[in-house]
Amino acid sequence: MDQKQRRDYYQEEWIPKTRLGKLVFEGQVTTFDEALKSGLPIKESGLVSALLPNLEDEVLDINMVQRMTDSGRRVKFRTTVIVGNRDGYIGLGEGKDVQVGKAIKKGIDKAKLNLFKINRGCGSWECGCGQPHTVPYQVMGEAGSVRIVLMPAPRGLGIAAGGTAKKVMDMAGIKDIWTRTFGSTRTTLNFAMATYNALLNTITVRS
Repeated sequence: MDQKQRRDYYQEEWIPKTRLGKLVFEGQVTTFDEALKSGLPIKESGLVSALLPNLEDEVLDINMVQRMTDSGRRVKFRTTVIVGNRDGYIGLGEGKDVQVGKAIKKGIDKAKLNLFKINRGCGSWECGCGQPHTVPYQVMGEAGSVRIVLMPAPRGLGIAAGGTAKKVMDMAGIKDIWTRTFGSTRTTLNFAMATYNALLNTITVRS
């Protein structure tokens, strides 16, 4: 899908409101990497969809949240959603609404706004293939009581991780990885966020 096709496709559903959105809509910014390098804030999920039309999304968790108010008990649904293209891009978002469908939509939109490109490589001393199949070096991520350590692994190992972390890394395009986890990994949101933060650290810090 070229830039003109993307503009036509999103013309009805997305009306750009920010400076960056207008640059994308007009075809002056044609890739997500260009959008990131522009230095302008990404505040529209439609912008992300236009630049990365092959994004996939997956709902990791749906919880019912109850709150007592003066008018009685109020119920909302909280969703944890990831988006990615299985080739280096990953985003995570949380959505809340009284309807499940709207909560999922909000989660997807927030995940798109949190999208970034991870740094992949071949950091395993056992491999040395030079292909971007694992993390380039050991990184750690935390969220709540959960902590996860990602370590480079040789090609063919696969993703040695629990269910939630495995889904996040698979969506990000990680093929092989060793992991160590600490804390209550049964809390889906924290486990997903810790994994997301670890991947974010591949572009911000080096252990």
